[in-house]
Amino acid sequence: MALPSVGGGYQLGDGNLSEVTLGDQGTVATATATATLTVAQITAGILSANPGTSAASYTLPTGTLIDATLTNAKNGSTFDLVIVNLGTSSGAITIVAGTGITLAGSATIAVSTSAQIRLVRTDTATWTSYRTV
Repeated sequence: MALPSVGGGYQLGDGNLSEVTLGDQGTVATATATATLTVAQITAGILSANPGTSAASYTLPTGTLIDATLTNAKNGSTFDLVIVNLGTSSGAITIVAGTGITLAGSATIAVSTSAQIRLVRTDTATWTSYRTV
C-alpha cells in the first residue's frame, strides 16, 4: 500500500524527500526540584525543567526500569531527550546516573540553556547516556 504524497511532510517511498520530516511530540514532560526522573519523563522527548533559583539534581531511572518499559529495545536501540533549563540565577541542573546507566559527556546543564542526550542500550538493563549537544 502506497502512502499518500499530499499534505506536506516526508513520507517513506513517495519521493518527496525535500519536504520536512514530521514527527509526533506528545505532552512535554516537566520537572522542578531535585528528583528521580521517571521513564515517562525521559521518553517524552522534551523535559521542561525549572528548578527556580536553586540548583537541582535529576537522577535518571535505572536501566531495569527503562528495559521494563521499552520491552522492544535491543542492544543498540536509542532514544533522545532534550532537557531545557528554565531556571534562573543559580538553578543549574546536574544529571545523575541511575543504576545501570553510564554518563558520557557533561552532566551539568546551565541556566537558560538546553542539552540533548541520547540514551543507547548496550546490554540488558544497561544504557549509556551521551550528551550530544
